[in-house]
Amino acid sequence: MASTLSLSKDALVRQALEQMQTELPVAQWTPRQQVALTCRILFDQGHDSGLAGQITARGVDGSTFLTQRLGLGFDEVTASNLLRVDEDLTVVEGSGMPNPANRFHSWIYRARPDVRCVIHTHPLHVSALSMLERPLQVSHMDACMLYDDVAFLAEWPGVPVGNSEGELIAGVLGNKRAALLAHHGLVVAGTTIEEACVVAVQCERAARLQLLAMAAGEIKPIAQPLAREAHDWILQPRRSQAGFDYFARRALRKDPNCVD
Repeated sequence: MASTLSLSKDALVRQALEQMQTELPVAQWTPRQQVALTCRILFDQGHDSGLAGQITARGVDGSTFLTQRLGLGFDEVTASNLLRVDEDLTVVEGSGMPNPANRFHSWIYRARPDVRCVIHTHPLHVSALSMLERPLQVSHMDACMLYDDVAFLAEWPGVPVGNSEGELIAGVLGNKRAALLAHHGLVVAGTTIEEACVVAVQCERAARLQLLAMAAGEIKPIAQPLAREAHDWILQPRRSQAGFDYFARRALRKDPNCVD
């Protein structure tokens, strides 16, 4: 005899969230492995742009972060060739130099104690939207994880290697998880590496959907309460972990050595 068919939606949501905590397995990756996997995942998901883009993860000491070495593409990053740098981008562990554009990551970390990972990429469809000076428009359930959570920088400040650019980008981002930068690309600020990765993946997919929909007609808005409900449902931490692990398994089938 069915016992749940008379339950309210709220009760069913609570039940599902409780079940996620016990039934969704979570892989035990080190932060180095998570950053390396994030590089591979984003490469596979259309975020590759030569040497452009940076991924950083705040260290447990709070004053340093992991990042990739300048000169390597996302598809060449491994756990062992990552650098650890301080706020001045001085290398404290590893060999090579970081991307000078990592400077604006330092400003985001200073402004946002909750942020553990910053991703900056130039994915194809996000970049196309940025050329149109169009903010991201959320109008599909999958993209609702981004609802009211993506800021927009309308004016390009130039190459983001100065402190003024760092202050500007951190200020525009505010308390949101992502920002679309006009004539530039994407920045994501996540409370975990897994969350930042899945948000970045969805930002590019949402931009692609938006461009396809704009070419066909007028995008229709969705109801705010339903969009907020979907946002909170999709961005459950355990769900973000499971989503990251799925993308990681795909990346590892291509190159299991990236987590060396």
